[in-house]
Amino acid sequence: MEISETLAAGRAAQELRLKRGEFELATQLGHVRTVGGSVSGRRRVPRGEVERLRRAAGFPDTLRERVRTVGTAEGAELMDISPGRFTRLARAGYLVPVRFYLNRYRAVVWLYLAEELRAFASSEPGLLAGRLPHGPTHSRTHAEPRTPTGGSETDSEAPEAPESGDSGAGEDCRPRNWRGRRIGLLLHESDDRWERAAIVGSVLDPIQLAELVPDPYERACLNRLRPDLAPGRPGSEAGREAVQRLLTADDPDEISWHRSSLTALLADARRDRQARRPSGTAPEPAPVPTPVPVRTVEPVPHGVGRGRPLLTRLRIRRNRDRETAAVPRGGSADG
Repeated sequence: MEISETLAAGRAAQELRLKRGEFELATQLGHVRTVGGSVSGRRRVPRGEVERLRRAAGFPDTLRERVRTVGTAEGAELMDISPGRFTRLARAGYLVPVRFYLNRYRAVVWLYLAEELRAFASSEPGLLAGRLPHGPTHSRTHAEPRTPTGGSETDSEAPEAPESGDSGAGEDCRPRNWRGRRIGLLLHESDDRWERAAIVGSVLDPIQLAELVPDPYERACLNRLRPDLAPGRPGSEAGREAVQRLLTADDPDEISWHRSSLTALLADARRDRQARRPSGTAPEPAPVPTPVPVRTVEPVPHGVGRGRPLLTRLRIRRNRDRETAAVPRGGSADG
């Protein structure tokens, strides 16, 4: 692909007739290829890529439809199911949100790709009616989007309606699945090893991060490269706290997965280069993972007292019994 001429994001979005949020989502999903920069920097769009998309059939409507997001009400209508069933499918992990925002009531409004909902309705008709399988699932889609904007404005005008039936029961997989998608797409964007470690570490709370990364200079490096998972934070303190809860891993399995991933990525990053530190400051040794205690039976050494194998002890006892039986009563073995 010819990249001799590149365009800034704003100019590329204008020529592709996309709103800012639509353009961001298009680049994150790979519909618009970018070059240069990094997750924490500014990426640009090759002129040839813009021309390729402009020549595509159905431009710009086809491209806009690929990044169209919808809320619960519009998504349910698109799939021809009730909003309550839509929410139950999403809570159970069958429908994975692509982004979220807080409405004026500080309630979380999840948005989904319209293209994915249509594909799900077509491929899983059995889940659109009847009883749903019990138990939550996690991310049933291989797509891993990032940060779109737009969606159903009606969702932002009132709190989400209470769902009927068992929609509120069980684990809500939407936050976890959104974090997984967001991290997955960010990792696809970056080739820098320290930046990749920062992406995974961004969903761990500061205490866990300090435990895994005791070196303050390495933590400073990760914090400097830390991506903004949800741009456009709300102004109120309550809103910021609500968003922070969605950005932080809270499920034990999810936390364990990200801790293991961060440990592996840090090992790669340290082999690649050391984090910046004042001259003459030696890096602290990497932490040794604490093994999980397992209750086991202490092995008995062979050949020592009671530690002899069972068969050996039985044979010795049998031989001793034979020797005792061979001795005449009232006499000795020597006669």
